[in-house]
Amino acid sequence: MIAYLAGWSKKKDGVFRSVGNADVGKPRRLPFIGLSMRHFAESAARTREALAVAKKKPRTAFGKWLKYRLIWAQYNWSRRYFSKHPDALAMCWNGLTGSRRAFMAGARDAGAARLFAELAPFPGRVTLDHSGVNAQNSLPREASFYTDWAGQSAERRAEGWRTLGESLTARASRRSDVGQGGELPKDVGNFLFCPLQVPNDSQITLFADWVQSVEGMLDALAQAAKHLPNGWHIRIKEHPSAKSSLAVALSKALAKAGPRLIVDNQTDTFAQVAAGRGVITINSSVGLQAFFHDKPVITLGEAFFAIPGLVTPVGNPEDLARTCAQVESLWYDPDLRAAFMNYLDQVYYPKVIEAADGAWIVDESDARRKLAQAREAAKATPPLSQPGALR
Repeated sequence: MIAYLAGWSKKKDGVFRSVGNADVGKPRRLPFIGLSMRHFAESAARTREALAVAKKKPRTAFGKWLKYRLIWAQYNWSRRYFSKHPDALAMCWNGLTGSRRAFMAGARDAGAARLFAELAPFPGRVTLDHSGVNAQNSLPREASFYTDWAGQSAERRAEGWRTLGESLTARASRRSDVGQGGELPKDVGNFLFCPLQVPNDSQITLFADWVQSVEGMLDALAQAAKHLPNGWHIRIKEHPSAKSSLAVALSKALAKAGPRLIVDNQTDTFAQVAAGRGVITINSSVGLQAFFHDKPVITLGEAFFAIPGLVTPVGNPEDLARTCAQVESLWYDPDLRAAFMNYLDQVYYPKVIEAADGAWIVDESDARRKLAQAREAAKATPPLSQPGALR
């Protein structure tokens, strides 16, 4: 059976239930993570790891202590729960930060199989991975893996992957100052499009790499934009779901770069992707979605698609300046992209349908395959000390 941490939404809980229904035994919904004051040798370390990447960090000393004790007790409970239910598979949404990280760490240390769930970058799909999500997923990072896989049949080398993008639309905006309408003005010149990300999203807090943050990326772009050829600029759009504006950081970047940076918060995201000569991002899914528009992509952070040939990974300010200076020579390998995207389509991302009540239902055969992968992976991670070693 699976034991899943409630997602408190029809879509998330629908994913959990449908995966659980594909397994043996009735799925168990855990409305919250329990608490246990009986700790393990690893409790302090696991708590520090989870607290370090929590989205909401208390500002006061008492608040920090309270949250530490909460996550500490949640880890203890989770590990004890899965030690008592060794056949249960742990499942939750994202699972990379704060309490949910502690929940999944407790399951791992008890030797339980795990599945991390998350949105997929394509409509009608969902992420289910035994290793993690985003840059922590289990996808191979070697280009040869995908080209070798694609070499086994013509279908794997074909253009079938493009159907994934047929119903792709820009994310609806939650902000009055960020829109998704209209086309670009004519004769805007050559540009790289940079879709900003939500500053406190785990994609940034965990995987921003050398730029460290969205603000850090803006500063890096302001410096690198000076190296662009004449007539080029970087066109920036804030994330439509970001709760706060980056106006201050943007003003500083614009002051440094002048006309080499332009902010366009109104034009449709994919209209800007289509009109640009390429996309530059930390690790936004828009970078992956730009493949449908046959655009070269520059990645600055950790991303599962930051593979040379698929994109141009950039690892420091000097590389970024050099890449901007040589922007007219940006390239990608179309055969590698076809192999990679077909693998995502045919193998990696499970299909989902939306029920009448709004719940997401995972394809049963895909769910069973992911469950089998999770249990096989768990065999390589034996449980740590059993309950007898508890203190």
